[in-house]
Amino acid sequence: MLDDDLDDIHPLFHGAPSSASYKKLRKRIVRYTREAIEQYGMIERDARWLVCMSGGKDSYTLLAVLYELKWRGLLPVDLLACNLDQGQPNFPATVLPEFLKKMGVPHRIEYQDTYSIVKDKVPAGRTYCALCSRLRRGNLYRIAREEGCSAVVLGHHRDDILETFFMNLFHGGRLATMPPKLVNEEKDLFVYRPLAHVAEEDCAKFANAMNYPIIPCDLCGSQDGLQRQQVKQILDQWEKNSPGRRQVMFRALMNARPSHLLDPKLFDFAGLSRDLLKVEEDSDDIPLLR
Repeated sequence: MLDDDLDDIHPLFHGAPSSASYKKLRKRIVRYTREAIEQYGMIERDARWLVCMSGGKDSYTLLAVLYELKWRGLLPVDLLACNLDQGQPNFPATVLPEFLKKMGVPHRIEYQDTYSIVKDKVPAGRTYCALCSRLRRGNLYRIAREEGCSAVVLGHHRDDILETFFMNLFHGGRLATMPPKLVNEEKDLFVYRPLAHVAEEDCAKFANAMNYPIIPCDLCGSQDGLQRQQVKQILDQWEKNSPGRRQVMFRALMNARPSHLLDPKLFDFAGLSRDLLKVEEDSDDIPLLR
């Protein structure tokens, strides 16, 4: 399917570049996405996923890769693309419906004027993003239930996860980030992030190479919070000074050792005895969690 036979690919990939660099990029994104789906146990056979489409580079990449895996027979789920038009000024309402129809992708376009609510509730000078996100998520949960979906699938990538970790570290006083898989508060829907292992740079390169019709995320005039922008700048500088730093930090999120942190709710420090430490010198074992 990655070769030149245009009759053997999904319409989402028609017109793809034939360069070796593009094919390498595409294979990498597919491999990392499949890795995350398998590692975090996202597949429920015969399930239906609501794939959330904002019109940004990440959601286009997500949709294309999920269809690639489904095309290969590696993702036995039904996919329904969904865009929530939140009534933002100058939102190009026809772009996504026309694109999805042209690509033959089953979809639902929902209009809910949450922009007016946000505009009314958020004080002047403050960013709209937090409240806007909460209202969007509530509507997506509702749509998922109406469509018989078991999961809401989002396009957050590796860099989103890293930035959220440092936001929580610097400003929230906790070690936490966006998990690749969670259950909503009502306990009736999964939330999946299949691009959890994929770099933002790769999403941008892929969407640009495919010439997908990108919709900017700042139509309402509000940018993401200043704190997140500062964190992004810090990570960019670290990556510039030491290429590969982002990936090293991301791997650290997959290699947590509660016994080497300070949270007594995760590790029984009070009950720790010397007997538990009698392991082979060359062993990587650590004391058990309570």
